[in-house]
Amino acid sequence: MDIYTIIFLALAVFIFLRLRSVLGQRTGSERPPYDGATREILRGAQDKNVVPVPGTVINQSSATPTADVGPSADRWKDLTEPGTALALGLDAIAAQDSSFDPGHFLSGARSAYEMIVLAFANGDRRTLKDLLSSDVYESFDAAIKDRERLEQKTETRFVSIDKVELIGAELRDGAEQLTVRFISQMISVTRDKTGAIVDGNPERISDITDVWTFAREISSRDPNWKLVGTGSAG
Repeated sequence: MDIYTIIFLALAVFIFLRLRSVLGQRTGSERPPYDGATREILRGAQDKNVVPVPGTVINQSSATPTADVGPSADRWKDLTEPGTALALGLDAIAAQDSSFDPGHFLSGARSAYEMIVLAFANGDRRTLKDLLSSDVYESFDAAIKDRERLEQKTETRFVSIDKVELIGAELRDGAEQLTVRFISQMISVTRDKTGAIVDGNPERISDITDVWTFAREISSRDPNWKLVGTGSAG
């Protein structure tokens, strides 16, 4: 094996381990993070790109807690107050999934958020397929196709991810669903095929608030969570 083969193999292993570290944890409403130019293109048909979270919510009070599920005040004290909808939802999930760890979930969600936003900007469909549900992937893919049709490219860079906050939890048709608010700062600019800027400013930092929902089937042996819905908070 020559040196180039060794380098490529090492790179492939690194990428595999990076994805596994994000998706292997329990991470877990409705448009892709469009760059500015795509937002303008789709503004008149924005409702068509909404991906609602499917299914019927299971009544959280009907879940039978297991013996190791303690009071919400003790179990979720760093996440929410006792008796809130979030606390009840977390109780219901923990009753059905004893291995659920919100700290690990939020750590993985943070990594997944950054990977998905950058993959969308770069048109990296392979990464998106691994991280998104089929409905959300179709919405992202449609936006990427519009950008490709116009021969435009988007450059996105994270300045910071300031807050990753769990704001919703529920059981829906046998699946755990967790909703997270991400507050971040990004620089994003879209250029045409000549390199001229058509949207954004490479010198301007934008404050972004996204609300994303991740889901995982409780009965599945696959520990991975996928993004099932995206939205923005006003």
